[in-house]
Amino acid sequence: MKVAIYGQYYLNSTDPIIKDIFVFFTSNNVEMVIEANFLKMLHEKKIIEKEYKTFSTHTELDSSFEMLISIGGDGTILRAATLIRNSGVPILGINAGRLGFLATVQKENIAAFMQFVIDKKYTVSERTLLSLTTEPKNEAIEELNFAMNEVTVSRKDTTSMITVDTYLNGEYLNSYWADGLIISTPTGSTGYSLSCGGPILTPDVNSLVITPIAPHNLTARPLIIPDNTEIKLRVSGREDHYLVSLDSRIASIKNESILTIKKTNFKINMVEIPGETFLKTLRNKLLWGEDKRN
Repeated sequence: MKVAIYGQYYLNSTDPIIKDIFVFFTSNNVEMVIEANFLKMLHEKKIIEKEYKTFSTHTELDSSFEMLISIGGDGTILRAATLIRNSGVPILGINAGRLGFLATVQKENIAAFMQFVIDKKYTVSERTLLSLTTEPKNEAIEELNFAMNEVTVSRKDTTSMITVDTYLNGEYLNSYWADGLIISTPTGSTGYSLSCGGPILTPDVNSLVITPIAPHNLTARPLIIPDNTEIKLRVSGREDHYLVSLDSRIASIKNESILTIKKTNFKINMVEIPGETFLKTLRNKLLWGEDKRN
């Protein structure tokens, strides 16, 4: 078995997590290929001394990998998705942060859950992605033009609201006068969209959510639409530019540009370990507090 391992940064609390993972996989003869910058950091912190094979780009991840292990929080997984792209390699998130809807494996249970990986006793949850194209083209987003959580437009360098003309499959929907607009996948429905009053979607539904950010018109509510809908946006405001973000990646876009958002032709596969499901995470961390059942 061969796995890729990815992380972004190191905290003291991450130390035992990393050591447990490396010890477990080594004792089970699992080949580990480490993201180059992450391994360099581990060497500098003297967490890991041994040399390993490394990878640096998405072109090096192929079907020979059983999965990619992401060590961190949900943000780390979103960045891992930019390395996975359309390869189909599943991602397993080890939660070294706080609230995690994607990084579901907790540090207290690493050995037990890693055994499920060895025994191949896990399932895969397919996650919808959104693609973004602009007219005129914007070089800052051309190479990585997809998002796993959401595509967001928002005001830039101003306290004034922007106007977002919105079209669904070519038909005019609304002109949102607001601080911005979020187009969210089911995966992203528990993120920024939720903070702005959007609904929670389970990962397997075939829907997207349009959520206005602080709209001037209080009747402008979040809207759920089919995920095969093509969305076009045209933004105007007092400033010449506004911001568009794809998860954590941000670009400046000129007013009156046309943004086209639609579902990508590939998905990201998330590994689900038995007992660590989306609904359990929802139950424990968001809606009703810790699960009290035995």
